[in-house]
Amino acid sequence: MAKKIFVAATGQNCGKTTISISLMHQAKKKYQRVGFVKPFGPKVLLYDDFMVDMDALLMAKAFGLEEDIALMSPVALYRDFTKDYLAGKLDDLSLADCILEAVRELEQKYDFLIIEGAGHGGVGAVIGLSNAKVAKLIGAPVMIVSESGIGKVIDAVHLNLALYEREGADVRGIIVNKMMPSKKEITTKYLKRAFEPQIKVIDGFNYSPILANPTLSHISKLFDLPLQGEINEKSRIIHNIQLGAASSQRVIDGLLDSTLMIVTSSRDELIVTLSSLYHIPAYKEKIAGLVISGHVPVSEVSQQILHDSHIPYIRVEETTAEVFTALSDDVAKITYEDQEKLNWIMANAERDVDFQAIDALL
Repeated sequence: MAKKIFVAATGQNCGKTTISISLMHQAKKKYQRVGFVKPFGPKVLLYDDFMVDMDALLMAKAFGLEEDIALMSPVALYRDFTKDYLAGKLDDLSLADCILEAVRELEQKYDFLIIEGAGHGGVGAVIGLSNAKVAKLIGAPVMIVSESGIGKVIDAVHLNLALYEREGADVRGIIVNKMMPSKKEITTKYLKRAFEPQIKVIDGFNYSPILANPTLSHISKLFDLPLQGEINEKSRIIHNIQLGAASSQRVIDGLLDSTLMIVTSSRDELIVTLSSLYHIPAYKEKIAGLVISGHVPVSEVSQQILHDSHIPYIRVEETTAEVFTALSDDVAKITYEDQEKLNWIMANAERDVDFQAIDALL
């Protein structure tokens, strides 16, 4: 039987997937066979005729586990899944059995099994399950991933602990993620006072804009529109988003590193200027790509220059304000296409995440 870990969280966007990737990378150096499963997940993709959770697909692609993809995502919550469940359309399907059977099969195949939850401890209650129930069902020790802080982390962890304890799940540790280096020592000190020795506190990754910021591919998916131009740049990480509202000269003078520029489709002179500068290495470092917004068509001449420059761009019909709001509210998730992010996680995993301490808790 495999050694298991259930990677839980205090909420969304704490970095569960980042921690799971780190654990997979490090576990493979100690254990011969390392597997992954996402018992249930709400973000579903179609892959090889299977509906699978996007995090399961990420792990399968990144670590060569495609042959197990059906087992890695036993319950994929498609768009109307919860409505169908509550309407009684899935009464003949035991979701708990689907998860348990998949985990048991993977346990026989692997030496170390990473089980990634979905959101906070109560997520899944609407379908008769929850992360806490699943952790108990499959008998996996739990590590709760939280974002950085002191008071808010203590409050959030205790809120989740109440549910895990009610279900009888075994919480062994907390992984504190996205910490600012300047506050790391004092944050860790007070969290250890709050939780240890009952629950171990372990450092996660420091906050990194590389992980937090979106890629061009992610922006393309956000708007559900194709990335045009130099599509080989789709994994490029966007560090800044700027509005092309000022004069062309002011916009160019104010360019920051790896900027996604939002440009109204009627700004021919700015579109032409940015397209022309994209050929120059010093400016290519600053110009990640364009989002060209608005209903007005780009002029024929400008479109030709845009096309010939190969600058990456996405053409959207929404207004500049709507585009900026969508980008500002978005939270970038890691996908299997984000090779730069995956490489960064694996390169920094051993420095930032103490796998030996986590492994010892299991």
